[in-house]
Amino acid sequence: MVKPTLMRPMPPVDLVEPGILEMPDRFRPAPDVTEWIENAFLYDDAPLFNPDHRHLMDAQIGVLWTNCDNNRNMRVVLGQAELMPPMAMGKWQRARAIQQIEEWFEGMPDFLITLSAPAAAGMDDASFCALVEHELYHCAQNQDLFGMPKFKNDGSPSFGIRGHDVEEFVGVVARYGAGPAGVAAMVEAAQHAPLVAPASIAGVCGTCLRLAA
Repeated sequence: MVKPTLMRPMPPVDLVEPGILEMPDRFRPAPDVTEWIENAFLYDDAPLFNPDHRHLMDAQIGVLWTNCDNNRNMRVVLGQAELMPPMAMGKWQRARAIQQIEEWFEGMPDFLITLSAPAAAGMDDASFCALVEHELYHCAQNQDLFGMPKFKNDGSPSFGIRGHDVEEFVGVVARYGAGPAGVAAMVEAAQHAPLVAPASIAGVCGTCLRLAA
């Protein structure tokens, strides 16, 4: 039996096209994106299953759409993953943020992923999948001294935010090479064919299938 196509979730129209009046910055829960993430990437029979995210089957992931512009270090931020509950703020600010998040998701998720609605609306399927997986890679399970998955005293996973495998400037690689720049593994991976073919991405997202129908 052929599984139905998992339709790529799209951001709310009013966060992308606010109309004549400029819309204030808004954040909106996206439970359909959370469900799509599970069905697209996490389950063993998912069309884009990635074993690197297996630990997230035991995690609660909350997703938000936003129309709020975000620039950091001279770069436009399109997505962000955070460990919950929020920590780095004053007591009242933290309590207020916790209340808001718990009301959005009927409880406190382990991770909160925020996605730019205007940017996502203009992305092709492959770019959107890559953005979501990028944020999922940030959502990690901590490791103990022996490099094994770490758990809390109650037996639940100990989660944390993982940094990038590679963080370097193109100019440094061009001048000094991949080895000294510490990106040799990334360059080697780029030289091989993608593990996920464009047809597979189209099959899980469904946008191009609708256009071809």
